[in-house]
Amino acid sequence: MPIYEYKCSECGFQFDKFQSIKDLPLKTCPRCGKESLKKIISGGTGLIFKGSGFYLTDYSKKTQSQKKEIKTDKKDKPKPPVKSESKNDINK
Repeated sequence: MPIYEYKCSECGFQFDKFQSIKDLPLKTCPRCGKESLKKIISGGTGLIFKGSGFYLTDYSKKTQSQKKEIKTDKKDKPKPPVKSESKNDINK
């Protein structure tokens, strides 16, 4: 459920309200009691993608030993042998 920001145009009171998308917008100010609330359009928050399908290394804090393991894993992988074929080998 999203958090909506409201501001009273009469008394200037500003607050956040945790509401369902299906809920009607609030109209009555909780401070002055007048029906002068307006929803404020805000920038929202940034997205954070966590879970399967995303890089686990993006958001986790690693210890020094874990960082070393990652580095050594990359170095330990053997490179595939390079095959050199000459034109004579292809024609045989």
